Amino acid sequence: MMNTQTPAPTMDDANETALTLALLAEGLSPAQLTPPREFGLHNRLQNRVAASALRHRGLRTVRHSDQQWQTLSKGVRACVLYDNGIVSSALVEFDPGTRLPSHRHFAHEECVVLRGSLSTGDLRVGAQDYHLAPSGSRHPSIGSEEGALIFLRGTSIGKGARMVREMLSAWLPGRGAQPITIRADDDNWRVAGEGVRVKPLWRNEGSTSVLVSLAPGGRLPGYAQTQEEECLTVSGEVFMGDILLRAGEYQMAPRATTRDEITSDVGGLLFLHTSADFANVS
Repeated sequence: MMNTQTPAPTMDDANETALTLALLAEGLSPAQLTPPREFGLHNRLQNRVAASALRHRGLRTVRHSDQQWQTLSKGVRACVLYDNGIVSSALVEFDPGTRLPSHRHFAHEECVVLRGSLSTGDLRVGAQDYHLAPSGSRHPSIGSEEGALIFLRGTSIGKGARMVREMLSAWLPGRGAQPITIRADDDNWRVAGEGVRVKPLWRNEGSTSVLVSLAPGGRLPGYAQTQEEECLTVSGEVFMGDILLRAGEYQMAPRATTRDEITSDVGGLLFLHTSADFANVS
């Protein structure tokens, strides 16, 4: 006779782990602290919070919840992260099939693609590619077929008169200085610390732009820097000292800031424009 009995259900590893933890928790009771120990623990925690706030004083951190977006054109939005009075750093998001008109740059503009891809003329840049448009260079119209999110440093976004001037100047003859593109798969990484590699991108007037790749548990030792430093997490999660930056979040450190170490629990990729000399690491 055929046995038609339904097999007993099996518990997968995740459910078994959850059940085990629940059973263990039922047998545990909260640790009772004496008043002196409780006061000491609270005091040490408060002191640590105060010391961390003092070390990170002056940093400008822009989280997702802080970002304010404006429409540039139909299907294209921008969020200014920092404005130094001359140019800005911003996120720009393109819906699929949208474009911005051609323009000429009056400052060095750096671009890192966070998601999707962009095309300008015959050039296409994809996720984690870097593109530098030097001052004086001219861009044909920029668009995205699939949609994109990019980070721009040195842009005129947010400065209406300057943006108009850049678009009108695009009609003048000449393309200006040659742009620079560094691809995500360009293998010029250098070891910079435990579980940390850096990729030099561009150096100008005492500052350098680099990508910093941190493996899970990676640690980049603290350092001093003399100029304004800007960083944006391209992917993953990165701790700048005690401050956690998730993908798409930004931080600016003012001049003469001494950085705590940069770490990551889960791994991350960071764009960093800094006066620290990461270009000469081994």
